[in-house]
Amino acid sequence: MRLGFPYDSEEGRAIAGALTAIMGGTSYKTSALLAKEHGPFPGYEKNKEEMLRVIRNHRRAAYAADDGEYEALTVKPAPLSKSYTPKYLHKAALMAWDDALKYGEKFGYRNAQVTVLAPTGTIGLVMDCDTTGVEPDFALVKFKKLAGGGYFKIINQSVPVALSNLGYKEKEIKEIVDYAVGRGTLVGCESIDHASLREKGFTDEKITTIENSLASAFDITFAFSRFSLGDEFLTKALKISENKLNDPNLNILSEIGFSQEEIDQANDFVCGTMTVEGAPHLKDEHLAVFDCANKCGKYGKRVISYEGHIRMMAAAQPFLSGAISKTINMPNEATVEDIAKAYKLSWSLMLKANAIYRDGSKLSQPLNAQAFEDLVGLLDEGYDDLSQTEKITAVAEKIVEKVIYKEVSQRKSLPNMRIGYTQKANVGGHKVYLRTGQYTDGSLGEIFIDMHKEGAAYRSLMNCFSIAISLGLQYGVPLEEFVDAFTFTRFEPNGVVVGHDNIKMSTSVIDYVFRDLACRYLGRHDLVHVKPSDLKSDAIQGEDREDEEPLLQMIEKSQEVHHADGTVSVDTQKVYSKEANSQMVVEQKKRQVAKMKGYEGEACTDCGAFTLVRNGACMKCDTCGATTGCS
Repeated sequence: MRLGFPYDSEEGRAIAGALTAIMGGTSYKTSALLAKEHGPFPGYEKNKEEMLRVIRNHRRAAYAADDGEYEALTVKPAPLSKSYTPKYLHKAALMAWDDALKYGEKFGYRNAQVTVLAPTGTIGLVMDCDTTGVEPDFALVKFKKLAGGGYFKIINQSVPVALSNLGYKEKEIKEIVDYAVGRGTLVGCESIDHASLREKGFTDEKITTIENSLASAFDITFAFSRFSLGDEFLTKALKISENKLNDPNLNILSEIGFSQEEIDQANDFVCGTMTVEGAPHLKDEHLAVFDCANKCGKYGKRVISYEGHIRMMAAAQPFLSGAISKTINMPNEATVEDIAKAYKLSWSLMLKANAIYRDGSKLSQPLNAQAFEDLVGLLDEGYDDLSQTEKITAVAEKIVEKVIYKEVSQRKSLPNMRIGYTQKANVGGHKVYLRTGQYTDGSLGEIFIDMHKEGAAYRSLMNCFSIAISLGLQYGVPLEEFVDAFTFTRFEPNGVVVGHDNIKMSTSVIDYVFRDLACRYLGRHDLVHVKPSDLKSDAIQGEDREDEEPLLQMIEKSQEVHHADGTVSVDTQKVYSKEANSQMVVEQKKRQVAKMKGYEGEACTDCGAFTLVRNGACMKCDTCGATTGCS
């Protein structure tokens, strides 16, 4: 592209083949010189004739030998083209393989193989390369999916250089680039500019806010959001109702009177069309130079055919030891027959590997040529009554993978004098003090975790963790999210909890903290061992205990006692009821079984199970294997 040659062209393939031949031949020459000093690779002598045959065939491909000259090949490689290769590259390629064979025949080779073409797309981004290996660019403007969620925008850097080498003037280059990647400002936009925004009620301060966010925006509507403009401004200055403000499909520009055509025109002006097709000054014969693996933007139609990918690989393969790892990109509409043809062509051109990817065949893919627009076609049926923006939103929700744009909400400060509680407990033998601070409405706003005897490092980490949780709560992160994330985390100290009415076991201090918070602030009694209702004085045999086993009932039993002196008295005794006796029998049987197994009836300090058995002079847990001292 930078040299002004299309990827899918004889010139492009000849240059790629010549460069690969120079690198491959020079590598084998160097390997032969290493063999002179250190000896050839183990097994070279018994494979010498076959090794030299391979090198001779590499050299013949550089010289574009006739088919009959190749040794023991059933499929012939694509030769280096003398007519399309620049003379200086062609001469260097021939010299490299001449030396590789000459020195190899004399000294052998230190390396059995020397070159492959690796997939280095992500490394290429770090190196600030548009592409590496033998890949064409995915698209002139693309969206890279981040491991932590979301996307970032990547703009091809070769276009200005290519236009300059093709003879375009500086002003023409700027206009073509602005057409493709956008201007990042509303200044000069015909449909939506600063003046039209002021007429709608925008202040200079809000216009400045919008301008600051346009340069990095994927779409102009991102800059006009409730997060950047604020609810107060939208409701008071722009007169947008509270109901509409909470509508996830709200388009503020449309709501204040701009037509969809005006919004689309402004979006192209600010964020670019993401393609050079239709750009001012660009000649039709130069369009192929900027072709990419996928259609560029929502207006792009041109794309490198799968055959172009395969023929480029075939130009490089004859001068490599190993295979080429490269994606053969095929459009979403590719058929089974197209893929069959691609594999057959790969075989006929002597490729060693073929990796086909049909665009959109996975819901999640690392690179996307469009952030939104190209997805709207997925909803052609059944969504005719929706606007373009509503369709985009529906698609994003439907396929899950969508560009996420978030602004941090305003921090909600706690009152200077706040209430809360302090809970002291012992977790696995370690004292833990949990303190909370609440808003006036009783919701949680901050926490403190103090374990003052655990050492400075551990205490500092717990303090930092508490601050992080508190900041999250004050910025609007729901407590439920923290509870789901941190309950059941397992690390020491853990085990039996002493001093807490509701929690009797925890897998870690953090697990204990969020069980407590879930119980007190969310009513999550499923995370505690003793429900608060069970601790009420009037809960015995009440509604709260319907799901529990009946308590042992005591009844009074009276009988007359006749004494020797002729007197009679009444003897009253408290005995268990019939149901209680039955329950006691069951419990006694359970204990007998446990005793037969050796269980002592005490709880394990590590896992909490009542399965301690005698182990010499100490105890061992039959559940987790922990001991009370003996090995």
